[in-house]
Amino acid sequence: MREFLVEITTTIPEGTSQDEVDRRRAAEAVRAREMAAAGHLFRLWRPVGELRSIGIWLADDEEELHAKVLGTLPLSPWMSFAVTPLQPHPNDPGRDGAGA
Repeated sequence: MREFLVEITTTIPEGTSQDEVDRRRAAEAVRAREMAAAGHLFRLWRPVGELRSIGIWLADDEEELHAKVLGTLPLSPWMSFAVTPLQPHPNDPGRDGAGA
């Protein structure tokens, strides 16, 4: 699987009830756990004071990432995605044997 840096901004449509927002957020938490268990969601951060997230997501390719991963998130209709495909850097300290 390939790694992708994904920046997600969520904009709740005006007029959406708080019950609908709460329902989708609860479903989003469940789906995030499922995506992590399936090996698609590796890491996820929220910048301090912002309503967006930055994460490392894994998929075979960008098409799968959008169709079978990000597109299945309950909040996806309200989300915009900035996707950057990643490749290993030769100096990555997390690589096996790096720095040796």
